[in-house]
Order: sequence, then structure tokens, then C-alpha cells
Amino acid sequence: MAAGPGVTVYGKESCAYCSAARMLLTRKGVKFEDVVVSADADRLAEMQQRSGRRSVPQIFIGEIHVGGFDDLCALDQGGELDKLLAGR
Repeated sequence: MAAGPGVTVYGKESCAYCSAARMLLTRKGVKFEDVVVSADADRLAEMQQRSGRRSVPQIFIGEIHVGGFDDLCALDQGGELDKLLAGR
């Protein structure tokens, strides 16, 4: 996939939904910043401040807060994820 906006996934190592989000993005050929918040209070606070949520994963495409794994899947199934990843 062509370079688009940066993608950030905030998650935990032992979270099935986090792993599924990472796999979906990897399958699409998307490079992303994988921020593990399990043992990093500062990055956890950053995630909460950016998203307004405490649950993981929290996914951002550029500055757009996508939400969690279910939200990411819904965008993918609706054909909107590729547009966001391309910066459209």
C-alpha cells in the first residue's frame, strides 16, 4: 500500500483484539507504530488523552481516531479503511 498518513495502534501484548488489529493492518501491508501501553504509564496516559478511552486497542490513522478493533473492521468491510489509509 502506498505511503499515507501514519498509523498508531495503542494496545497490550496479551490482548486478542489488539493482536487482531495488528494482523489486519499487517495483512493490508500497513506499517504502523505499535505502542504497548501495558508497562508504560506515560504512553497509557497519552492514549487516554488522545482517544478519551481506557480500553485497548485504540487506533489512529494520522490524527483521526478510528476507535478499537470492531471500528477498524467496520471501516474495512465498508471500504472506507483503504481510503483513510491512502489519505483521502
